[in-house]
Amino acid sequence: MLSIRISGALLAVGLSCLGAQAQDYPTRPITIIVPFAAGGPSDTLARNLASTMSATLKQQVIIENVGGSVTLGIARAARAHPDGYTVLVTHVGIATAPFLYRHLPYDTINDLEPIGRVADVPMTLVAKKMLPPNNLKEFIDYAKANKDKLTYGHAGAGSSSHLCGLLFMNAIGTDFTTVPYKGNAPAMNDLLGGQIDFMCDQTTNTTQQINGGTVKVYGVTSKARVPSLPQLPTLDEQGMKGFDVVMWYGMWAPRDTPKQALDTLNGALQAAVQDANFNSRMADLGAVPASLINAGPEPLRAHLKSEIETWGPVIKKSGIQPQ
Repeated sequence: MLSIRISGALLAVGLSCLGAQAQDYPTRPITIIVPFAAGGPSDTLARNLASTMSATLKQQVIIENVGGSVTLGIARAARAHPDGYTVLVTHVGIATAPFLYRHLPYDTINDLEPIGRVADVPMTLVAKKMLPPNNLKEFIDYAKANKDKLTYGHAGAGSSSHLCGLLFMNAIGTDFTTVPYKGNAPAMNDLLGGQIDFMCDQTTNTTQQINGGTVKVYGVTSKARVPSLPQLPTLDEQGMKGFDVVMWYGMWAPRDTPKQALDTLNGALQAAVQDANFNSRMADLGAVPASLINAGPEPLRAHLKSEIETWGPVIKKSGIQPQ
Protein backbone atom coordinates (compact mmCIF):
# COMPACT_ATOMS: atom_id res chain seq x y z
CA MET A 1 0.00 0.00 0.00
CA LEU A 2 2.85 2.37 0.83
CA SER A 3 4.41 1.91 -2.63
CA ILE A 4 1.07 2.56 -4.30
CA ARG A 5 0.58 5.74 -2.29
CA ILE A 6 4.09 6.92 -3.12
CA SER A 7 3.64 6.15 -6.81
CA GLY A 8 0.32 7.97 -6.82
CA ALA A 9 1.88 10.97 -5.12
CA LEU A 10 4.78 11.04 -7.59
CA LEU A 11 2.32 10.82 -10.51
CA ALA A 12 0.33 13.72 -9.09
CA VAL A 13 3.49 15.79 -8.70
CA GLY A 14 4.55 14.91 -12.26
CA LEU A 15 1.19 15.92 -13.72
CA SER A 16 1.26 19.09 -11.68
CA CYS A 17 4.70 19.97 -13.08
CA LEU A 18 3.54 19.27 -16.63
CA GLY A 19 0.50 21.44 -16.09
CA ALA A 20 2.66 24.25 -14.73
CA GLN A 21 5.00 23.96 -17.70
CA ALA A 22 2.07 24.14 -20.11
CA GLN A 23 0.70 27.21 -18.33
CA ASP A 24 4.11 28.89 -18.45
CA TYR A 25 4.54 28.31 -22.21
CA PRO A 26 6.64 29.60 -23.83
CA THR A 27 9.70 29.53 -21.62
CA ARG A 28 12.36 29.44 -24.37
CA PRO A 29 12.82 30.51 -28.00
CA ILE A 30 10.43 29.24 -30.67
CA THR A 31 11.65 28.18 -34.10
CA ILE A 32 9.71 28.88 -37.29
CA ILE A 33 10.75 26.52 -40.08
CA VAL A 34 10.59 28.17 -43.50
CA PRO A 35 11.01 25.55 -46.26
CA PHE A 36 12.83 27.96 -48.58
CA ALA A 37 16.24 29.58 -48.79
CA ALA A 38 17.10 32.73 -46.86
CA GLY A 39 16.58 36.01 -48.67
CA GLY A 40 13.52 34.95 -50.66
CA PRO A 41 9.93 36.21 -50.32
CA SER A 42 8.85 33.50 -47.88
CA ASP A 43 11.85 34.25 -45.69
CA THR A 44 11.10 38.00 -45.76
CA LEU A 45 7.50 37.51 -44.70
CA ALA A 46 8.37 35.01 -41.98
CA ARG A 47 11.07 37.25 -40.47
CA ASN A 48 8.64 40.14 -40.22
CA LEU A 49 6.11 37.83 -38.59
CA ALA A 50 8.70 36.42 -36.19
CA SER A 51 9.69 39.88 -35.02
CA THR A 52 6.09 40.82 -34.30
CA MET A 53 5.22 37.54 -32.56
CA SER A 54 8.35 37.76 -30.40
CA ALA A 55 7.01 40.90 -28.76
CA THR A 56 3.68 39.22 -27.95
CA LEU A 57 5.15 35.92 -26.75
CA LYS A 58 8.00 37.64 -24.87
CA GLN A 59 10.34 35.04 -26.30
CA GLN A 60 12.69 35.11 -29.25
CA VAL A 61 11.22 33.62 -32.42
CA ILE A 62 13.95 32.21 -34.67
CA ILE A 63 13.79 31.46 -38.39
CA GLU A 64 15.25 28.18 -39.66
CA ASN A 65 15.52 28.07 -43.45
CA VAL A 66 15.34 24.66 -45.10
CA GLY A 67 15.97 25.13 -48.83
CA GLY A 68 16.07 22.69 -51.72
CA SER A 69 12.49 21.46 -51.75
CA VAL A 70 9.35 22.60 -49.98
CA THR A 71 8.80 19.03 -48.78
CA LEU A 72 12.08 18.93 -46.81
CA GLY A 73 11.07 21.77 -44.53
CA ILE A 74 7.50 20.56 -44.14
CA ALA A 75 8.76 17.08 -43.22
CA ARG A 76 11.14 18.52 -40.63
CA ALA A 77 8.31 20.47 -39.04
CA ALA A 78 5.95 17.49 -39.10
CA ARG A 79 8.57 15.31 -37.37
CA ALA A 80 9.55 17.90 -34.77
CA HIS A 81 8.82 17.28 -31.11
CA PRO A 82 5.21 18.46 -30.59
CA ASP A 83 5.88 20.83 -27.70
CA GLY A 84 5.00 24.16 -29.32
CA TYR A 85 8.60 25.21 -29.85
CA THR A 86 8.75 24.31 -33.54
CA VAL A 87 6.22 25.61 -36.07
CA LEU A 88 6.03 25.87 -39.84
CA VAL A 89 5.28 28.86 -42.05
CA THR A 90 4.81 28.05 -45.71
CA HIS A 91 2.63 28.91 -48.66
CA VAL A 92 0.35 27.22 -51.18
CA GLY A 93 3.18 24.80 -52.01
CA ILE A 94 1.94 22.65 -49.13
CA ALA A 95 -1.25 22.07 -51.14
CA THR A 96 0.50 21.31 -54.44
CA ALA A 97 3.24 19.00 -53.16
CA PRO A 98 0.98 15.89 -53.17
CA PHE A 99 0.73 16.24 -56.97
CA LEU A 100 4.41 17.00 -57.58
CA TYR A 101 5.96 14.19 -55.53
CA ARG A 102 5.13 10.49 -55.64
CA HIS A 103 6.01 9.83 -52.02
CA LEU A 104 5.73 12.51 -49.36
CA PRO A 105 7.47 11.86 -46.02
CA TYR A 106 4.43 13.24 -44.18
CA ASP A 107 0.64 13.31 -44.37
CA THR A 108 -0.35 16.81 -45.48
CA ILE A 109 -3.68 16.86 -43.63
CA ASN A 110 -3.06 14.64 -40.61
CA ASP A 111 0.56 15.31 -39.58
CA LEU A 112 0.19 19.05 -39.03
CA GLU A 113 -2.04 21.15 -36.79
CA PRO A 114 -3.23 24.41 -38.39
CA ILE A 115 -2.64 27.57 -36.38
CA GLY A 116 -3.88 30.18 -38.84
CA ARG A 117 -3.43 32.01 -42.10
CA VAL A 118 -0.73 34.70 -42.09
CA ALA A 119 -0.99 36.77 -45.27
CA ASP A 120 -1.74 36.83 -48.99
CA VAL A 121 0.97 37.94 -51.41
CA PRO A 122 0.39 38.84 -55.08
CA MET A 123 3.11 38.12 -57.62
CA THR A 124 4.65 40.04 -60.50
CA LEU A 125 5.85 38.94 -63.91
CA VAL A 126 9.38 40.34 -64.24
CA ALA A 127 12.20 40.02 -66.76
CA LYS A 128 15.83 40.92 -67.09
CA LYS A 129 16.27 44.60 -67.81
CA MET A 130 17.74 44.13 -71.30
CA LEU A 131 14.86 41.95 -72.63
CA PRO A 132 13.39 43.79 -75.66
CA PRO A 133 9.60 43.78 -74.93
CA ASN A 134 8.31 46.81 -73.01
CA ASN A 135 4.77 45.69 -72.16
CA LEU A 136 2.78 42.50 -71.67
CA LYS A 137 1.43 42.25 -75.22
CA GLU A 138 4.90 42.69 -76.68
CA PHE A 139 6.28 40.16 -74.21
CA ILE A 140 3.70 37.50 -75.10
CA ASP A 141 4.38 37.97 -78.82
CA TYR A 142 8.13 37.86 -78.20
CA ALA A 143 7.79 34.77 -75.99
CA LYS A 144 5.86 32.85 -78.61
CA ALA A 145 8.37 33.77 -81.30
CA ASN A 146 11.36 32.87 -79.11
CA LYS A 147 10.03 30.02 -76.99
CA ASP A 148 13.06 27.81 -77.70
CA LYS A 149 15.44 30.51 -76.49
CA LEU A 150 13.65 31.99 -73.47
CA THR A 151 14.52 30.70 -70.01
CA TYR A 152 12.14 30.84 -67.06
CA GLY A 153 13.62 30.70 -63.56
CA HIS A 154 11.82 29.46 -60.47
CA ALA A 155 12.58 28.52 -56.87
CA GLY A 156 12.06 24.78 -57.26
CA ALA A 157 9.20 22.35 -57.81
CA GLY A 158 6.11 23.42 -55.90
CA SER A 159 7.38 26.92 -55.23
CA SER A 160 5.15 29.92 -55.82
CA SER A 161 7.28 31.02 -58.77
CA HIS A 162 7.00 27.54 -60.29
CA LEU A 163 3.21 27.47 -59.95
CA CYS A 164 2.77 30.97 -61.34
CA GLY A 165 4.95 30.06 -64.32
CA LEU A 166 2.88 26.94 -65.00
CA LEU A 167 -0.31 28.96 -65.12
CA PHE A 168 1.27 31.63 -67.32
CA MET A 169 2.55 29.07 -69.82
CA ASN A 170 -0.84 27.37 -69.87
CA ALA A 171 -2.59 30.71 -70.35
CA ILE A 172 -0.58 31.73 -73.42
CA GLY A 173 -0.22 28.20 -74.78
CA THR A 174 3.57 28.26 -74.92
CA ASP A 175 6.22 26.28 -73.06
CA PHE A 176 9.66 27.58 -72.11
CA THR A 177 12.91 26.14 -70.84
CA THR A 178 12.58 26.21 -67.06
CA VAL A 179 15.55 26.61 -64.74
CA PRO A 180 14.95 25.48 -61.14
CA TYR A 181 16.86 27.06 -58.27
CA LYS A 182 17.12 26.36 -54.57
CA GLY A 183 15.09 29.39 -53.62
CA ASN A 184 13.86 32.66 -55.10
CA ALA A 185 16.91 34.66 -54.02
CA PRO A 186 19.42 32.83 -56.27
CA ALA A 187 16.88 32.92 -59.12
CA MET A 188 16.48 36.68 -58.72
CA ASN A 189 20.25 37.12 -58.59
CA ASP A 190 20.58 35.34 -61.94
CA LEU A 191 17.71 37.39 -63.39
CA LEU A 192 19.48 40.59 -62.36
CA GLY A 193 22.68 39.24 -63.86
CA GLY A 194 20.96 38.30 -67.13
CA GLN A 195 21.56 34.53 -66.82
CA ILE A 196 17.81 33.85 -67.10
CA ASP A 197 15.18 35.81 -69.00
CA PHE A 198 12.11 36.07 -66.78
CA MET A 199 10.25 34.76 -63.77
CA CYS A 200 7.19 35.20 -61.58
CA ASP A 201 8.06 36.32 -58.09
CA GLN A 202 6.18 37.60 -55.09
CA THR A 203 5.91 41.31 -54.41
CA THR A 204 7.82 40.73 -51.16
CA ASN A 205 10.84 40.05 -53.37
CA THR A 206 10.24 42.27 -56.40
CA THR A 207 8.83 45.58 -55.14
CA GLN A 208 12.29 47.00 -54.40
CA GLN A 209 13.67 45.80 -57.74
CA ILE A 210 10.71 47.24 -59.65
CA ASN A 211 10.88 50.61 -57.91
CA GLY A 212 14.64 50.67 -58.41
CA GLY A 213 14.33 49.97 -62.14
CA THR A 214 16.63 46.96 -62.05
CA VAL A 215 14.10 44.66 -63.78
CA LYS A 216 11.42 44.98 -66.42
CA VAL A 217 7.92 44.29 -65.14
CA TYR A 218 4.90 43.24 -67.20
CA GLY A 219 2.16 43.15 -64.59
CA VAL A 220 0.69 41.95 -61.31
CA THR A 221 -0.74 38.43 -61.15
CA SER A 222 -3.65 39.24 -58.80
CA LYS A 223 -6.96 40.60 -60.06
CA ALA A 224 -6.53 43.77 -58.01
CA ARG A 225 -3.63 46.19 -58.24
CA VAL A 226 -1.09 46.23 -55.42
CA PRO A 227 -1.15 49.35 -53.19
CA SER A 228 2.65 49.45 -53.06
CA LEU A 229 2.78 49.42 -56.91
CA PRO A 230 -0.35 51.38 -57.88
CA GLN A 231 0.98 52.25 -61.33
CA LEU A 232 1.43 48.60 -62.30
CA PRO A 233 -1.55 47.05 -64.15
CA THR A 234 -2.67 43.48 -63.56
CA LEU A 235 -2.33 40.76 -66.18
CA ASP A 236 -6.11 40.43 -66.07
CA GLU A 237 -6.74 44.06 -67.04
CA GLN A 238 -4.17 43.78 -69.82
CA GLY A 239 -6.15 41.08 -71.55
CA MET A 240 -5.32 37.83 -69.69
CA LYS A 241 -8.85 37.57 -68.33
CA GLY A 242 -9.24 35.44 -65.22
CA PHE A 243 -5.52 35.23 -64.50
CA ASP A 244 -5.29 35.39 -60.71
CA VAL A 245 -2.38 34.03 -58.68
CA VAL A 246 -2.04 35.08 -55.06
CA MET A 247 0.28 33.20 -52.73
CA TRP A 248 -1.26 32.61 -49.32
CA TYR A 249 0.79 31.77 -46.24
CA GLY A 250 -0.21 29.74 -43.21
CA MET A 251 1.27 28.56 -39.93
CA TRP A 252 1.20 24.97 -38.68
CA ALA A 253 2.54 22.96 -35.74
CA PRO A 254 3.34 19.23 -35.50
CA ARG A 255 0.44 16.91 -34.75
CA ASP A 256 -0.20 16.38 -31.01
CA THR A 257 1.11 19.81 -30.05
CA PRO A 258 -0.69 20.71 -26.76
CA LYS A 259 -3.83 22.78 -27.21
CA GLN A 260 -2.56 25.41 -24.78
CA ALA A 261 0.51 25.98 -26.97
CA LEU A 262 -1.61 26.08 -30.12
CA ASP A 263 -3.95 28.62 -28.54
CA THR A 264 -1.03 30.77 -27.40
CA LEU A 265 0.55 30.68 -30.85
CA ASN A 266 -2.76 31.52 -32.49
CA GLY A 267 -3.21 34.44 -30.11
CA ALA A 268 0.23 35.77 -31.08
CA LEU A 269 -0.57 35.32 -34.77
CA GLN A 270 -3.88 37.16 -34.41
CA ALA A 271 -2.10 39.96 -32.57
CA ALA A 272 0.41 40.15 -35.43
CA VAL A 273 -2.16 40.50 -38.22
CA GLN A 274 -3.71 43.40 -36.27
CA ASP A 275 -0.39 45.06 -35.46
CA ALA A 276 0.03 48.43 -37.18
CA ASN A 277 3.77 48.02 -37.77
CA PHE A 278 3.34 44.54 -39.22
CA ASN A 279 0.56 45.79 -41.49
CA SER A 280 2.75 48.67 -42.61
CA ARG A 281 5.70 46.39 -43.41
CA MET A 282 3.42 44.01 -45.31
CA ALA A 283 1.93 46.92 -47.29
CA ASP A 284 5.42 48.05 -48.27
CA LEU A 285 6.01 44.56 -49.65
CA GLY A 286 2.64 44.34 -51.40
CA ALA A 287 1.34 41.71 -48.97
CA VAL A 288 -2.05 41.71 -47.22
CA PRO A 289 -2.23 40.30 -43.65
CA ALA A 290 -4.97 37.75 -43.07
CA SER A 291 -8.24 38.81 -41.53
CA LEU A 292 -8.94 37.73 -37.94
CA ILE A 293 -11.43 35.17 -39.22
CA ASN A 294 -8.88 33.60 -41.57
CA ALA A 295 -6.08 33.76 -38.99
CA GLY A 296 -7.63 30.82 -37.15
CA PRO A 297 -7.08 27.05 -37.25
CA GLU A 298 -10.37 25.87 -38.76
CA PRO A 299 -10.44 28.38 -41.63
CA LEU A 300 -6.86 27.37 -42.49
CA ARG A 301 -7.77 23.68 -42.34
CA ALA A 302 -10.68 24.23 -44.73
CA HIS A 303 -8.63 26.46 -47.04
CA LEU A 304 -5.84 23.89 -47.33
CA LYS A 305 -8.31 21.18 -48.36
CA SER A 306 -9.92 23.54 -50.89
CA GLU A 307 -6.54 24.47 -52.40
CA ILE A 308 -5.58 20.80 -52.76
CA GLU A 309 -8.78 20.29 -54.75
CA THR A 310 -8.07 23.40 -56.86
CA TRP A 311 -4.42 22.86 -57.77
CA GLY A 312 -4.55 19.10 -58.40
CA PRO A 313 -6.32 19.38 -61.78
CA VAL A 314 -4.12 22.35 -62.83
CA ILE A 315 -0.90 20.43 -62.24
CA LYS A 316 -2.20 17.24 -63.86
CA LYS A 317 -3.31 19.23 -66.92
CA SER A 318 0.15 20.77 -67.22
CA GLY A 319 1.58 17.32 -67.85
CA ILE A 320 4.15 17.52 -65.06
CA GLN A 321 5.12 14.07 -63.85
CA PRO A 322 5.54 13.64 -60.08
CA GLN A 323 9.14 13.26 -58.98
